[in-house]
Amino acid sequence: MDIMALIDRIEELVDNGRNVPFSNGRIVDADKIYEIVDEIRAQFPDELKQARWIVKERQEMVEEAEKEANRILEEARDRAQSLASEQEIVKLAESQAAEILDNARAREREIRLGAEDYADEMLANLEVNLGKLLTAVQRGRDRLQGKVSQRA
Repeated sequence: MDIMALIDRIEELVDNGRNVPFSNGRIVDADKIYEIVDEIRAQFPDELKQARWIVKERQEMVEEAEKEANRILEEARDRAQSLASEQEIVKLAESQAAEILDNARAREREIRLGAEDYADEMLANLEVNLGKLLTAVQRGRDRLQGKVSQRA
C-alpha cells in the first residue's frame, strides 16, 4: 500500500471512531493507528527515495534546459553581433562607395571644365589666327584688285 492509502485508512479510523460526549473528541483504536503509522514509516523511505530521485531528475532537466537556453542565447548574441558587423561593413562600403562617386563626379567636372577652358582657348587662338589670316587674305585681294585696277 502507498502512503496516501495508509493516510486514508487513518482518516477512516478517526471518522469511524466513537464520539466523546460533550466534546469534539473521538475514541479510536490507538494500536491500529500505530500499526498504520509503522507501515507509513516502513514505506516512507522508498517513497522518499523516489521523491528525491524525481526531484533530482527534475533538477537535472532544469539545469540541462538552462544550459541549452544559455547556449541558444549565446548563439543568438553571436549571430546578432555578426549581423550587426555585416551591417556595419555594408554601411561602411556604401559610405566609401558614395565618397568614391562624389570624388569621381568632382574630378569629372574638373576635367570637363578644364577641357572646355582648353577648347575655348584653342578656339580663341584659332579665331585670332583666322582673323589675321582673313586680314592677310583681304589685303592680298585688295592688292590684287588694286593691281588689276592699275593694269586696266
